[in-house]
Amino acid sequence: MRYVSTRGEAPSLDFAEVTLAGLASDGGLYVPEEWPQFSLDEIAAMRGLPYAELAARVMEPFVGDSLTPERLRALTAKAYGRFAHKAVTPLVQLDEQHWVLELFHGPTLAFKDVALQMLGLLFEEFLGREEGSLTIVGATSGDTGSAAIDAVAGLDNVEIFMLHPKGRVSDVQRRQMTTVRAPNVHNIAIDGSFDDAQAMVKRIFADGDVTAKHRIGAVNSINWARLMAQVVYYFAASLQLGGPERKLAFSVPTGNFGDVFAGHVAARMGLPIERLIVATNVNDILHRALGQGDYSAGTVTPTAAPSMDIQVSSNFERLLFDVGGRNGAAMAEQMRGFEADKAMRLTNAQREGAAALFTSARADEGDTSQAMRWAYEQCGEMLDPHTAIGLHAAREAAIDSDVPVVTLATAHPAKFPDAVERATGLRPPLPSRVGDLFAREESFIELPGTYEAVRDHIMERAS
Repeated sequence: MRYVSTRGEAPSLDFAEVTLAGLASDGGLYVPEEWPQFSLDEIAAMRGLPYAELAARVMEPFVGDSLTPERLRALTAKAYGRFAHKAVTPLVQLDEQHWVLELFHGPTLAFKDVALQMLGLLFEEFLGREEGSLTIVGATSGDTGSAAIDAVAGLDNVEIFMLHPKGRVSDVQRRQMTTVRAPNVHNIAIDGSFDDAQAMVKRIFADGDVTAKHRIGAVNSINWARLMAQVVYYFAASLQLGGPERKLAFSVPTGNFGDVFAGHVAARMGLPIERLIVATNVNDILHRALGQGDYSAGTVTPTAAPSMDIQVSSNFERLLFDVGGRNGAAMAEQMRGFEADKAMRLTNAQREGAAALFTSARADEGDTSQAMRWAYEQCGEMLDPHTAIGLHAAREAAIDSDVPVVTLATAHPAKFPDAVERATGLRPPLPSRVGDLFAREESFIELPGTYEAVRDHIMERAS
Protein backbone atom coordinates (compact mmCIF):
# COMPACT_ATOMS: atom_id res chain seq x y z
CA MET A 1 0.00 0.00 0.00
CA ARG A 2 1.33 3.40 -1.05
CA TYR A 3 0.11 6.80 0.09
CA VAL A 4 -0.10 10.00 -1.96
CA SER A 5 -0.53 13.64 -0.96
CA THR A 6 -3.76 15.50 -1.64
CA ARG A 7 -1.63 18.25 -3.21
CA GLY A 8 0.20 15.96 -5.60
CA GLU A 9 3.83 17.00 -5.16
CA ALA A 10 5.14 15.10 -2.13
CA PRO A 11 6.70 11.67 -2.70
CA SER A 12 4.51 8.61 -2.17
CA LEU A 13 5.22 6.74 1.06
CA ASP A 14 4.52 3.34 2.59
CA PHE A 15 2.52 2.94 5.80
CA ALA A 16 5.47 3.15 8.22
CA GLU A 17 6.80 6.26 6.49
CA VAL A 18 3.41 7.99 6.40
CA THR A 19 2.82 7.24 10.09
CA LEU A 20 6.04 8.97 11.09
CA ALA A 21 5.71 11.79 8.55
CA GLY A 22 2.25 13.07 9.53
CA LEU A 23 1.77 16.02 7.19
CA ALA A 24 3.05 15.72 3.61
CA SER A 25 6.03 17.86 2.62
CA ASP A 26 3.90 19.83 0.11
CA GLY A 27 1.44 20.83 2.85
CA GLY A 28 -1.11 18.21 1.80
CA LEU A 29 -2.51 15.22 3.66
CA TYR A 30 -1.74 11.61 2.83
CA VAL A 31 -4.42 9.22 1.56
CA PRO A 32 -4.13 5.69 0.15
CA GLU A 33 -3.28 5.57 -3.54
CA GLU A 34 -6.39 3.44 -3.93
CA TRP A 35 -9.05 2.26 -1.50
CA PRO A 36 -8.86 -1.38 -0.42
CA GLN A 37 -12.08 -3.31 -0.97
CA PHE A 38 -13.97 -5.88 1.10
CA SER A 39 -16.79 -7.92 -0.43
CA LEU A 40 -20.08 -8.21 1.47
CA ASP A 41 -19.19 -11.82 2.25
CA GLU A 42 -15.81 -10.79 3.65
CA ILE A 43 -17.46 -8.15 5.85
CA ALA A 44 -20.11 -10.61 7.04
CA ALA A 45 -17.36 -13.08 7.99
CA MET A 46 -16.04 -10.51 10.50
CA ARG A 47 -19.27 -10.64 12.54
CA GLY A 48 -18.68 -11.71 16.14
CA LEU A 49 -14.95 -11.01 16.20
CA PRO A 50 -13.50 -9.40 19.35
CA TYR A 51 -12.78 -5.71 18.74
CA ALA A 52 -8.99 -6.10 18.61
CA GLU A 53 -9.27 -8.88 16.02
CA LEU A 54 -11.75 -6.87 13.95
CA ALA A 55 -9.35 -3.93 14.10
CA ALA A 56 -6.51 -6.03 12.74
CA ARG A 57 -8.71 -7.29 9.88
CA VAL A 58 -9.82 -3.79 8.86
CA MET A 59 -6.35 -2.25 9.21
CA GLU A 60 -4.40 -5.01 7.46
CA PRO A 61 -4.88 -3.75 3.86
CA PHE A 62 -3.68 -0.26 4.87
CA VAL A 63 -0.59 -1.55 6.66
CA GLY A 64 0.76 -3.51 3.69
CA ASP A 65 4.24 -4.88 4.27
CA SER A 66 5.04 -2.53 7.15
CA LEU A 67 3.76 -5.06 9.73
CA THR A 68 3.20 -8.78 9.57
CA PRO A 69 -0.40 -9.89 10.30
CA GLU A 70 0.82 -11.47 13.53
CA ARG A 71 2.55 -8.28 14.70
CA LEU A 72 -0.47 -6.17 13.77
CA ARG A 73 -2.74 -8.42 15.87
CA ALA A 74 -0.33 -8.15 18.81
CA LEU A 75 -0.44 -4.34 18.61
CA THR A 76 -4.24 -4.14 18.38
CA ALA A 77 -4.56 -6.53 21.33
CA LYS A 78 -2.28 -4.29 23.40
CA ALA A 79 -3.92 -1.04 22.27
CA TYR A 80 -7.46 -2.11 23.14
CA GLY A 81 -6.57 -4.07 26.26
CA ARG A 82 -6.60 -0.84 28.31
CA PHE A 83 -10.25 -0.01 27.65
CA ALA A 84 -12.72 -0.17 30.53
CA HIS A 85 -15.42 -2.00 28.53
CA LYS A 86 -14.83 -5.45 27.04
CA ALA A 87 -16.63 -4.42 23.84
CA VAL A 88 -14.27 -1.39 23.55
CA THR A 89 -16.93 0.62 21.65
CA PRO A 90 -20.33 -0.64 22.94
CA LEU A 91 -23.70 0.31 21.45
CA VAL A 92 -26.54 1.67 23.60
CA GLN A 93 -30.12 1.83 22.31
CA LEU A 94 -32.13 5.04 22.84
CA ASP A 95 -35.39 4.25 21.04
CA GLU A 96 -36.71 2.23 18.10
CA GLN A 97 -34.34 3.88 15.59
CA HIS A 98 -31.60 5.69 17.49
CA TRP A 99 -28.46 4.23 19.02
CA VAL A 100 -25.35 5.68 20.65
CA LEU A 101 -21.89 4.23 19.96
CA GLU A 102 -19.87 4.84 23.13
CA LEU A 103 -16.31 5.71 22.15
CA PHE A 104 -15.19 7.00 25.56
CA HIS A 105 -14.13 3.88 27.44
CA GLY A 106 -10.41 4.49 26.91
CA PRO A 107 -8.01 5.95 29.48
CA THR A 108 -8.82 9.64 28.82
CA LEU A 109 -12.61 9.27 28.36
CA ALA A 110 -12.77 10.36 24.71
CA PHE A 111 -12.98 8.83 21.24
CA LYS A 112 -9.43 9.95 20.49
CA ASP A 113 -8.17 7.06 22.65
CA VAL A 114 -9.43 4.52 20.10
CA ALA A 115 -6.95 5.85 17.58
CA LEU A 116 -4.16 7.25 19.72
CA GLN A 117 -3.55 4.17 21.84
CA MET A 118 -2.78 2.43 18.55
CA LEU A 119 -0.78 5.34 17.13
CA GLY A 120 1.50 5.48 20.18
CA LEU A 121 2.36 1.80 19.69
CA LEU A 122 3.00 2.34 15.99
CA PHE A 123 5.40 5.20 16.77
CA GLU A 124 7.29 2.96 19.20
CA GLU A 125 7.36 0.08 16.69
CA PHE A 126 8.63 2.03 13.70
CA LEU A 127 11.10 4.23 15.58
CA GLY A 128 12.56 1.18 17.30
CA ARG A 129 13.46 -0.38 13.96
CA GLU A 130 15.65 2.54 12.93
CA GLU A 131 16.75 3.71 16.39
CA GLY A 132 15.30 7.12 15.53
CA SER A 133 13.49 9.79 17.53
CA LEU A 134 10.39 11.88 16.91
CA THR A 135 9.32 15.32 18.10
CA ILE A 136 5.53 15.44 18.05
CA VAL A 137 3.92 18.85 17.75
CA GLY A 138 0.15 18.85 18.10
CA ALA A 139 -2.82 21.14 18.63
CA THR A 140 -5.90 20.24 20.62
CA SER A 141 -9.37 21.63 21.06
CA GLY A 142 -9.59 19.44 24.15
CA ASP A 143 -9.50 15.67 23.70
CA THR A 144 -6.64 14.99 21.27
CA GLY A 145 -4.09 16.43 23.67
CA SER A 146 -4.89 14.24 26.65
CA ALA A 147 -5.28 11.09 24.53
CA ALA A 148 -1.98 11.71 22.71
CA ILE A 149 -0.09 12.49 25.90
CA ASP A 150 -1.41 9.34 27.57
CA ALA A 151 -0.37 7.29 24.55
CA VAL A 152 3.25 8.52 24.38
CA ALA A 153 4.10 9.63 27.95
CA GLY A 154 7.34 8.00 29.05
CA LEU A 155 8.37 6.67 25.62
CA ASP A 156 12.13 6.91 25.16
CA ASN A 157 12.23 8.01 21.53
CA VAL A 158 9.26 10.39 21.46
CA GLU A 159 8.85 13.92 22.76
CA ILE A 160 5.49 15.73 22.59
CA PHE A 161 4.66 19.44 22.55
CA MET A 162 0.90 19.96 22.80
CA LEU A 163 -0.74 23.34 22.17
CA HIS A 164 -4.18 24.15 23.57
CA PRO A 165 -6.16 27.42 23.44
CA LYS A 166 -5.95 29.03 26.89
CA GLY A 167 -9.30 29.09 28.68
CA ARG A 168 -11.14 27.28 25.87
CA VAL A 169 -10.99 23.67 27.06
CA SER A 170 -12.84 22.18 30.00
CA ASP A 171 -11.14 21.81 33.38
CA VAL A 172 -11.12 18.03 33.01
CA GLN A 173 -9.65 18.20 29.51
CA ARG A 174 -6.92 20.60 30.62
CA ARG A 175 -5.99 18.65 33.74
CA GLN A 176 -5.78 15.36 31.82
CA MET A 177 -2.95 17.01 29.87
CA THR A 178 -1.26 19.23 32.41
CA THR A 179 -1.06 16.78 35.34
CA VAL A 180 0.95 14.19 33.39
CA ARG A 181 4.45 14.50 34.82
CA ALA A 182 6.60 12.71 32.26
CA PRO A 183 9.87 14.25 31.07
CA ASN A 184 8.91 13.90 27.39
CA VAL A 185 5.63 15.84 27.76
CA HIS A 186 5.40 19.62 27.24
CA ASN A 187 2.06 21.49 27.51
CA ILE A 188 1.63 24.95 25.97
CA ALA A 189 -1.41 27.20 26.47
CA ILE A 190 -1.57 29.79 23.70
CA ASP A 191 -3.47 33.04 23.63
CA GLY A 192 -5.79 32.23 20.73
CA SER A 193 -8.16 29.66 19.26
CA PHE A 194 -7.71 26.05 18.22
CA ASP A 195 -7.54 27.23 14.61
CA ASP A 196 -4.59 29.45 15.56
CA ALA A 197 -2.86 26.49 17.24
CA GLN A 198 -3.53 24.19 14.29
CA ALA A 199 -2.13 26.76 11.85
CA MET A 200 1.05 26.96 13.94
CA VAL A 201 1.46 23.19 13.84
CA LYS A 202 1.17 23.16 10.05
CA ARG A 203 3.74 25.97 9.80
CA ILE A 204 6.18 24.00 11.92
CA PHE A 205 6.02 21.09 9.45
CA ALA A 206 6.95 23.53 6.66
CA ASP A 207 9.65 25.40 8.61
CA GLY A 208 13.04 24.32 7.30
CA ASP A 209 14.87 25.62 10.37
CA VAL A 210 12.82 23.32 12.58
CA THR A 211 12.76 20.25 10.33
CA ALA A 212 16.51 20.48 9.70
CA LYS A 213 17.09 19.91 13.40
CA HIS A 214 14.14 17.73 14.46
CA ARG A 215 12.03 14.99 12.92
CA ILE A 216 8.53 16.38 13.39
CA GLY A 217 5.57 14.01 13.80
CA ALA A 218 1.82 14.47 14.08
CA VAL A 219 -0.87 13.08 16.37
CA ASN A 220 -3.70 15.24 15.06
CA SER A 221 -6.00 13.63 12.54
CA ILE A 222 -3.78 14.91 9.76
CA ASN A 223 -1.87 11.68 10.56
CA TRP A 224 -3.29 8.92 8.35
CA ALA A 225 -2.67 6.12 10.86
CA ARG A 226 -4.98 7.82 13.35
CA LEU A 227 -7.79 7.98 10.82
CA MET A 228 -7.23 4.35 9.87
CA ALA A 229 -7.88 3.26 13.44
CA GLN A 230 -11.15 5.19 13.52
CA VAL A 231 -12.54 3.34 10.50
CA VAL A 232 -12.86 0.18 12.60
CA TYR A 233 -15.77 1.23 14.80
CA TYR A 234 -17.99 1.90 11.78
CA PHE A 235 -17.56 -1.77 10.88
CA ALA A 236 -18.13 -2.78 14.50
CA ALA A 237 -21.43 -0.90 14.78
CA SER A 238 -22.68 -2.11 11.41
CA LEU A 239 -21.97 -5.75 12.16
CA GLN A 240 -23.91 -5.52 15.44
CA LEU A 241 -27.01 -3.96 13.85
CA GLY A 242 -27.52 -6.19 10.84
CA GLY A 243 -24.75 -5.11 8.47
CA PRO A 244 -23.56 -5.57 5.88
CA GLU A 245 -26.98 -6.78 4.68
CA ARG A 246 -28.63 -3.78 6.39
CA LYS A 247 -27.51 -0.18 5.85
CA LEU A 248 -26.91 2.15 8.80
CA ALA A 249 -26.74 5.93 9.07
CA PHE A 250 -24.20 7.61 11.34
CA SER A 251 -24.42 11.03 12.97
CA VAL A 252 -21.00 12.38 13.89
CA PRO A 253 -20.20 15.43 16.06
CA THR A 254 -17.71 17.14 13.80
CA GLY A 255 -14.91 19.66 14.23
CA ASN A 256 -11.77 18.76 12.27
CA PHE A 257 -13.67 16.28 10.02
CA GLY A 258 -11.43 13.30 10.82
CA ASP A 259 -14.01 11.16 12.63
CA VAL A 260 -16.66 11.48 9.92
CA PHE A 261 -14.08 11.08 7.14
CA ALA A 262 -13.30 7.67 8.68
CA GLY A 263 -16.92 6.79 7.87
CA HIS A 264 -16.34 7.83 4.28
CA VAL A 265 -13.33 5.50 4.20
CA ALA A 266 -15.45 2.63 5.53
CA ALA A 267 -17.97 3.23 2.76
CA ARG A 268 -15.18 3.33 0.16
CA MET A 269 -14.02 -0.06 1.47
CA GLY A 270 -17.44 -1.56 0.80
CA LEU A 271 -19.36 -1.09 4.06
CA PRO A 272 -22.99 -0.23 3.17
CA ILE A 273 -23.78 3.17 4.75
CA GLU A 274 -27.04 5.00 4.11
CA ARG A 275 -25.91 8.46 5.26
CA LEU A 276 -23.13 10.24 7.13
CA ILE A 277 -24.62 13.17 9.05
CA VAL A 278 -22.10 15.92 9.80
CA ALA A 279 -23.26 17.53 13.06
CA THR A 280 -21.84 20.99 13.82
CA ASN A 281 -22.41 23.60 16.48
CA VAL A 282 -22.71 27.32 15.66
CA ASN A 283 -19.16 27.18 14.23
CA ASP A 284 -20.83 25.78 11.15
CA ILE A 285 -18.35 26.11 8.28
CA LEU A 286 -18.88 22.45 7.33
CA HIS A 287 -22.68 22.77 7.37
CA ARG A 288 -22.41 25.75 5.02
CA ALA A 289 -19.87 24.00 2.81
CA LEU A 290 -21.94 20.84 2.38
CA GLY A 291 -25.26 22.67 2.06
CA GLN A 292 -24.28 25.72 0.02
CA GLY A 293 -20.75 25.05 -1.27
CA ASP A 294 -19.48 27.96 0.85
CA TYR A 295 -16.30 27.02 2.71
CA SER A 296 -15.47 30.33 4.34
CA ALA A 297 -14.07 30.72 7.84
CA GLY A 298 -15.50 33.18 10.32
CA THR A 299 -14.63 34.04 13.91
CA VAL A 300 -14.65 31.13 16.33
CA THR A 301 -17.54 31.33 18.80
CA PRO A 302 -16.87 29.61 22.17
CA THR A 303 -19.61 27.09 23.07
CA ALA A 304 -20.37 24.33 25.57
CA ALA A 305 -18.80 21.92 23.04
CA PRO A 306 -15.24 23.29 22.83
CA SER A 307 -13.83 20.41 20.79
CA MET A 308 -16.07 21.60 17.93
CA ASP A 309 -15.19 25.28 18.20
CA ILE A 310 -13.30 25.14 14.92
CA GLN A 311 -13.59 27.11 11.67
CA VAL A 312 -10.88 25.38 9.63
CA SER A 313 -11.37 21.61 9.32
CA SER A 314 -8.13 20.07 8.10
CA ASN A 315 -9.51 16.71 7.01
CA PHE A 316 -12.13 18.28 4.76
CA GLU A 317 -9.29 18.55 2.23
CA ARG A 318 -9.11 14.76 2.09
CA LEU A 319 -12.80 14.53 1.17
CA LEU A 320 -12.61 17.30 -1.43
CA PHE A 321 -9.63 15.57 -3.04
CA ASP A 322 -11.32 12.17 -3.08
CA VAL A 323 -14.75 13.20 -4.40
CA GLY A 324 -13.45 15.94 -6.68
CA GLY A 325 -11.41 13.76 -9.04
CA ARG A 326 -8.17 13.22 -7.05
CA ASN A 327 -6.42 16.02 -8.91
CA GLY A 328 -3.50 17.04 -6.70
CA ALA A 329 -2.54 20.15 -8.68
CA ALA A 330 -6.10 21.48 -8.63
CA MET A 331 -6.43 20.70 -4.92
CA ALA A 332 -3.18 22.54 -4.16
CA GLU A 333 -4.37 25.63 -6.05
CA GLN A 334 -7.76 25.54 -4.30
CA MET A 335 -6.17 25.24 -0.85
CA ARG A 336 -3.65 28.02 -1.56
CA GLY A 337 -6.60 30.27 -2.30
CA PHE A 338 -8.32 29.26 0.91
CA GLU A 339 -5.19 29.76 3.00
CA ALA A 340 -4.81 33.26 1.55
CA ASP A 341 -8.45 34.38 1.75
CA LYS A 342 -9.99 32.00 4.34
CA ALA A 343 -12.79 31.42 1.83
CA MET A 344 -13.46 29.24 -1.19
CA ARG A 345 -16.28 27.73 -3.22
CA LEU A 346 -16.57 23.99 -3.66
CA THR A 347 -16.58 22.82 -7.28
CA ASN A 348 -19.68 21.16 -8.71
CA ALA A 349 -17.87 17.82 -8.69
CA GLN A 350 -16.97 18.23 -5.01
CA ARG A 351 -20.51 19.22 -4.02
CA GLU A 352 -22.12 16.39 -5.96
CA GLY A 353 -19.57 13.84 -4.79
CA ALA A 354 -20.08 14.78 -1.13
CA ALA A 355 -23.87 14.87 -1.46
CA ALA A 356 -23.92 11.20 -2.48
CA LEU A 357 -23.17 10.18 1.12
CA PHE A 358 -23.07 13.27 3.34
CA THR A 359 -25.69 15.55 4.82
CA SER A 360 -25.31 18.03 7.68
CA ALA A 361 -27.10 19.81 10.49
CA ARG A 362 -26.34 22.70 12.85
CA ALA A 363 -27.18 22.87 16.55
CA ASP A 364 -27.18 25.98 18.70
CA GLU A 365 -26.78 25.97 22.48
CA GLY A 366 -30.52 25.54 23.02
CA ASP A 367 -30.63 22.55 20.67
CA THR A 368 -27.69 21.00 22.50
CA SER A 369 -29.27 21.34 25.95
CA GLN A 370 -32.59 20.05 24.67
CA ALA A 371 -30.93 16.93 23.25
CA MET A 372 -29.17 16.27 26.55
CA ARG A 373 -32.47 16.62 28.42
CA TRP A 374 -34.33 14.34 26.01
CA ALA A 375 -31.68 11.61 26.24
CA TYR A 376 -31.72 11.70 30.04
CA GLU A 377 -35.45 12.12 30.67
CA GLN A 378 -36.72 9.79 27.92
CA CYS A 379 -33.91 7.23 27.69
CA GLY A 380 -32.02 7.43 30.99
CA GLU A 381 -28.77 8.25 29.18
CA MET A 382 -26.48 11.11 30.12
CA LEU A 383 -24.64 12.64 27.14
CA ASP A 384 -21.86 15.17 26.85
CA PRO A 385 -22.61 18.30 24.75
CA HIS A 386 -20.70 17.09 21.67
CA THR A 387 -22.64 13.83 21.56
CA ALA A 388 -25.85 15.81 22.15
CA ILE A 389 -25.15 17.84 19.02
CA GLY A 390 -24.80 14.58 17.12
CA LEU A 391 -28.07 13.30 18.57
CA HIS A 392 -29.87 16.53 17.65
CA ALA A 393 -28.68 16.14 14.06
CA ALA A 394 -29.66 12.46 14.02
CA ARG A 395 -33.20 13.18 15.18
CA GLU A 396 -33.58 16.04 12.69
CA ALA A 397 -32.36 13.99 9.73
CA ALA A 398 -34.85 12.58 7.25
CA ILE A 399 -33.76 8.95 7.53
CA ASP A 400 -36.24 6.14 6.73
CA SER A 401 -37.57 4.58 9.93
CA ASP A 402 -36.23 1.12 9.03
CA VAL A 403 -32.63 2.43 8.93
CA PRO A 404 -30.85 2.45 12.33
CA VAL A 405 -29.18 5.79 13.09
CA VAL A 406 -26.04 5.59 15.22
CA THR A 407 -24.77 8.74 16.95
CA LEU A 408 -21.09 8.64 17.84
CA ALA A 409 -20.66 9.43 21.55
CA THR A 410 -17.30 11.15 21.44
CA ALA A 411 -16.69 11.95 25.12
CA HIS A 412 -17.77 10.88 28.59
CA PRO A 413 -20.27 13.36 30.07
CA ALA A 414 -18.02 13.86 33.11
CA LYS A 415 -15.54 15.73 30.90
CA PHE A 416 -18.12 18.53 30.62
CA PRO A 417 -19.94 18.47 33.98
CA ASP A 418 -21.09 22.10 33.96
CA ALA A 419 -22.88 21.81 30.62
CA VAL A 420 -24.48 18.50 31.57
CA GLU A 421 -25.64 19.85 34.93
CA ARG A 422 -27.18 22.95 33.33
CA ALA A 423 -29.18 20.76 30.94
CA THR A 424 -30.20 17.87 33.20
CA GLY A 425 -29.87 19.16 36.76
CA LEU A 426 -27.40 16.39 37.57
CA ARG A 427 -23.62 16.55 37.72
CA PRO A 428 -21.95 13.47 36.23
CA PRO A 429 -19.19 11.98 38.40
CA LEU A 430 -15.76 11.20 37.03
CA PRO A 431 -15.15 7.47 36.59
CA SER A 432 -12.88 6.05 39.27
CA ARG A 433 -10.28 5.05 36.68
CA VAL A 434 -9.15 8.66 36.24
CA GLY A 435 -8.13 8.77 39.90
CA ASP A 436 -7.40 11.96 41.84
CA LEU A 437 -7.33 14.22 38.77
CA PHE A 438 -8.23 17.42 40.64
CA ALA A 439 -5.71 16.81 43.41
CA ARG A 440 -2.70 16.63 41.10
CA GLU A 441 -0.38 19.53 40.40
CA GLU A 442 -0.57 21.07 36.93
CA SER A 443 2.40 22.00 34.75
CA PHE A 444 2.16 24.07 31.56
CA ILE A 445 3.54 27.24 30.06
CA GLU A 446 1.52 30.15 28.67
CA LEU A 447 2.68 31.75 25.42
CA PRO A 448 1.36 34.57 23.23
CA GLY A 449 -0.50 33.48 20.14
CA THR A 450 2.36 34.05 17.73
CA TYR A 451 4.12 31.45 15.65
CA GLU A 452 7.54 32.79 16.56
CA ALA A 453 6.95 32.43 20.30
CA VAL A 454 5.80 28.83 19.93
CA ARG A 455 8.53 27.85 17.47
CA ASP A 456 11.28 29.35 19.62
CA HIS A 457 9.96 27.59 22.72
CA ILE A 458 9.98 24.23 20.96
CA MET A 459 13.43 24.78 19.45
CA GLU A 460 14.87 25.66 22.87
CA ARG A 461 13.43 22.67 24.69
CA ALA A 462 13.28 19.83 22.19
CA SER A 463 15.97 17.25 22.84
